[in-house]
Amino acid sequence: MAAQPRSALVTGSTGGLGLAVADSLAAAGFNIILHGLDDPAAMQPATQALTQRHGIGAVYCQADLADLAAVDRLMQAARDAFGGPDVVVNNAVVRHFAPVEDLSIDDWQRSLAVNLTAPLRLIQLALPAMRACDFGRIVNLSSQYGQRGAKGRVDYVTTKTGILGLTRTVALETAGTGITCNAVSPGTLPTPAIAKRIEALAAARNLSHDDAVRDYMKERQPSGRFVELADVGAAIVFLCGPAARDITGAVIPIDGGWSAA
Repeated sequence: MAAQPRSALVTGSTGGLGLAVADSLAAAGFNIILHGLDDPAAMQPATQALTQRHGIGAVYCQADLADLAAVDRLMQAARDAFGGPDVVVNNAVVRHFAPVEDLSIDDWQRSLAVNLTAPLRLIQLALPAMRACDFGRIVNLSSQYGQRGAKGRVDYVTTKTGILGLTRTVALETAGTGITCNAVSPGTLPTPAIAKRIEALAAARNLSHDDAVRDYMKERQPSGRFVELADVGAAIVFLCGPAARDITGAVIPIDGGWSAA
């Protein structure tokens, strides 16, 4: 009898990096649980595209990760769809831009809830089934700002630093089993949010788009180019495979040399 395909839950996967990671995992044969805040009807084309392109199963679950009851429902939806899940990719994030003294406590609490508490809860809910079958892969998305400070981004820097502590602790508590827990730390990605910043930079300095990209990258990645979404997805696929069974508790930078500078 053929083995049951493994399944992967990717939070924050209605677009951008999350959807790219889901696509990479689907191409590797994983059934996919997409997640986000979008209306389910709006996500039908995405789930259908994954199914048609890769021949796997795909479902979407709407859930606000700031609500712990919704986090629990998300995990139950993943179990109901495919069992498991065998892979949890904690990608969903909220961020706010404000000096420390101007950040509202409500915004701070939401960042803690979505960026740290929800990943912890999903890991808690996923581990029993992973232990039962002696296989599991947990991948937490951090950032270069998990290893350095940045003005006006206290909630993002704090939670991306905290996710590294969560990663290392889970890795130690599952060491010697078939479960691994790692963090991936991407550099600058060609996301819609970054595209808007580059457009604003080009307008403010009267630059061409290419010159604005180069100026933006000067302060960040020595490579001078964006990190491709598909490359991050490929790294996560590797971490989810058998050859990565002894990579656990690691923080893997994919940043064009930024972390070396």
